[in-house]
Amino acid sequence: MQLPKLFLQAGRDEALRRFHPWVFSGAISRYEGTLTDGDVVEVFDKKGNYLATGHYHDGSIAVRVFSFERIVPDIHYWTKKLTGIRQFREAIIATIPSVDSPGVDSPGVQTDCYRLVHGEGDGCSGLIIDYYNGLAVLQAHSIGMHRERNLITDALKNVYGDALVAVYDKSHETVPELYGQTVTNGYLLGTAETPHEVHENGHAFWVDWVTGQKTGFFLDQRDNRQLLARYSHGKRVLNTFCYSGGFSVYALGAGAAQVHSVDSSQKAIDLTNRNVALNETKGETEQSNSRHEAITDDVMAYLKAHPDQYDVVVLDPPAYAKNISARHRAVQGYKRLNIEGFRRVAKGGILFTFSCSQVVNRELFYNTVVAAAIEAGRQVRVLHHLSQPADHPVSLFHPEGGYLKGLVLWVE
Repeated sequence: MQLPKLFLQAGRDEALRRFHPWVFSGAISRYEGTLTDGDVVEVFDKKGNYLATGHYHDGSIAVRVFSFERIVPDIHYWTKKLTGIRQFREAIIATIPSVDSPGVDSPGVQTDCYRLVHGEGDGCSGLIIDYYNGLAVLQAHSIGMHRERNLITDALKNVYGDALVAVYDKSHETVPELYGQTVTNGYLLGTAETPHEVHENGHAFWVDWVTGQKTGFFLDQRDNRQLLARYSHGKRVLNTFCYSGGFSVYALGAGAAQVHSVDSSQKAIDLTNRNVALNETKGETEQSNSRHEAITDDVMAYLKAHPDQYDVVVLDPPAYAKNISARHRAVQGYKRLNIEGFRRVAKGGILFTFSCSQVVNRELFYNTVVAAAIEAGRQVRVLHHLSQPADHPVSLFHPEGGYLKGLVLWVE
C-alpha cells in the first residue's frame, strides 16, 4: 500500500522522536502525493527517515499519529492493536463477563463497563471507545478515525467475538463541525435497547448512549465514586451536577443518612431517580427513596438559595472551557462555584471538587480552589488529589491527555 508522504522541516522532528502523537502544520516542509482530510499519511524527517503514521487534517494539528512503526493500516493491524489494548484493560481492571455470563457475582470483580480506547493514551489519537456490558460506543474526534469506523468495528468483532452485541457510532457531536454535518449517529453493528444495564463496584446503572451525555455514562469517575463511599456512611451528602446519579448511588449504598441530587436537567434527574430505584430493587440501597431527594435546579442558584449545610458536598461540573480563549472565564466560574460549595460544607465536613476542562491544568485548578477557600473564609486540609482511572490512561509523552483533576478537602 502506497501512502502519501509528509516531510518535516529540519529540526522539527524532535517531538515525534519523543513519541508525541501530534504533528503541527508549522513543522511541515513538503508533501508527496495528494492529501485530503482524513487520509492516512506517513511522516518523514528532512532526510527521508520514517517517523510515524497518522491521519492528516488541514488544520493546526496536521497529523494525529496512531503508529510509530511502519505498518499497513488494514483489518489485521487494527485487530492486533485493539487486542493489545483489551489485554491492557484486563491487566489493570477486574472486569465482569458480558451479557449475563457466569461469574458476575464472583469475588473481586468490579465492572462490566469501561473505556476500551482512550485516544492518545492508547496510541489511537482521535478515537474513544467505551464498552458497556456487550455494547461498544465509538466516538471519533478526527475525520481520519471516523473514516476508519467500519474497519475498527470489524476489528472489535474479531477481538470480542460473540461477547460484542452491538457497536454504536456517536461521532456527530465530536468530529470537526463541517464534516459533522455529513455524519449521522447510528449502529455500525447489531442493535441494542436503551437504556442498558451495567454494573460497577456492586452498583447498577442504566446507560443511554443514544440520548445521554458523552457516550452515556461518566466512566472516568469510577474510582472517585468509590472513594466517596468511604466518607458517606451516616452523612448528609449533596451531589451537584449529578447527571445519572453516580455519586448519589454510591453514597446511598454506603449508608448515607440523606442524599440530595441536584441538576438543571429534568432528564438527568429522572435518570438519577431511576438509578436509585434500580439499586433499591436489587437490595443494594435499602429504603433509599426515603433517604434520597432529586432536585431540578440550576446548581449555583440552589447553592445560594439553600443555606443548609452538608457533611459531604460534591462539585462535578461539566467542562467550563473547551479552548484556551475560554480559560479565564472558566477559572472565574470554578472560583464562584467553589466559594458556594465551601459555604455549604459543615464544619468538619468534606468537599469533593472537580474540573474536567483540559485547558485548566492541575496547578491552576488547585490555585483557583485555594482562592475560593480564602474568600469563603474556611480552613482547609487536602486529603486526596484525584484524577481519571487507569482505563483512561495518559501517555507519558502526551501529558495533555490528563484532563480530569479533583481534590478531596477537609473543611473546618
